[in-house]
Amino acid sequence: MTDLLINVDVDDLEKAVRFYSAAFGLTVGRRFGEGGAEMLGGSAPIYLLLKAGGSKATATTNQTRDYGRHWTPVHLDFVVDDLAVAIDRALRAGATLEVPVKPGEWGDLALMSDPFGHGFCLVQFNGRGYDEIADPA
Repeated sequence: MTDLLINVDVDDLEKAVRFYSAAFGLTVGRRFGEGGAEMLGGSAPIYLLLKAGGSKATATTNQTRDYGRHWTPVHLDFVVDDLAVAIDRALRAGATLEVPVKPGEWGDLALMSDPFGHGFCLVQFNGRGYDEIADPA
């Protein structure tokens, strides 16, 4: 099996450390000079990487980093035990609730964004979680 590492670009490392600590209870494991911080406490480490707004995303594209709210098909889901408490905690840390909570057969979902424009979801599973809607393999 391959280990999973999550990297999140931010334009203000200390603000990001404060947000991810306050919103999700993560703690700094290691720092990488002034350019990065490892956040621990979830099922995979999250690496916050300082990247200037407007800088090129890669050498092979003209796209630049934009920390206004943006959409990407890849996002983080944080599974929580109490969705209302988790939403409140994230909002107090600086997150935005973008859509009212969506109840589903498998659980409830809150669509949110962090202060750096990255979307994320808070998920509270009901019953057997995704198994409630999964087809047998």
